[in-house]
Amino acid sequence: MKLSSWPRPAEGRALVAPSLLSADFADLGGELQSLAAAGADLMHLDVMDGHFVPNLTFGPFICEAIRRLTPVPLDAHLMMTHPHRYLEQFAATGVDAITIHVEAACDCGAALDRIGELGCRRGLSLKPATDLGDVRPLLDRVDLVLVMSVPPGFGGQSFDEAAPGRIAALREFRAETGGTWLISVDGGINDVTGARCREAGADILVSGSWLLKAADRKQRTSLLRG
Repeated sequence: MKLSSWPRPAEGRALVAPSLLSADFADLGGELQSLAAAGADLMHLDVMDGHFVPNLTFGPFICEAIRRLTPVPLDAHLMMTHPHRYLEQFAATGVDAITIHVEAACDCGAALDRIGELGCRRGLSLKPATDLGDVRPLLDRVDLVLVMSVPPGFGGQSFDEAAPGRIAALREFRAETGGTWLISVDGGINDVTGARCREAGADILVSGSWLLKAADRKQRTSLLRG
C-alpha cells in the first residue's frame, strides 16, 4: 500500500484497529474476513520478542501470511528490545506501518528514518510509565504515536486511567507544532474507554478481546468509531 492511501479518521471519529493477538489463529483467514466485513480500518499486529516484554508471539513469517490474506492496512507493533535489527524483514512482509518503542535499545531516530526509507509508515510507541518528554524530540520523524494504556506484553489488562490525559497532551503538542501524525491508543479499549480516548484526541483505537470476542463485531466496531 502506498503511503498516500493510509486512512485518516473523519472529524470527531476514530479509526478502528483490531488487535490480532486475540484472533483465532486456527482460522486466520476467516478472522481477517470477519474483521474487514465489520469495518476494521487497520489490523494491529502485536510482535513480542520474549525479552522486551515477557510474552512471545510471532514474527515476519506470520505477518507475511496475514498480508496475503487481507488488503486492510497492517501496523506491525514491534515490542522488541532490538527492533532495528529486523526492520528490513518486517518491511519485506508487506506491512504498511512499523511501530517501535521509544524504550527500545536502539537509536530510535535512526530506526524511524530507516522505516520511512523502507516505504512504511513510522510509528513510535511508549509504555504507560514513560514520560511524554521522551517522545517529543522524535515527533518530527513519525507518522503515528501509539500510547499504551496497559503495560505491553499481554492482552486483557485493565485500562490505565492516565491514558486520556496523555492523549490530550499529545494532541495539544501536535496542534502547537503543526504535526500531522496520528495518535493511537492500545490496551483495555472498549466502548467506554474508547469514547474517552476518542474525546481526548485519539485517531486510532486498538481493541483486542473486547472486539474480537464479541458476537457482533460490526456493532462494536461502530461503537468504537463514534
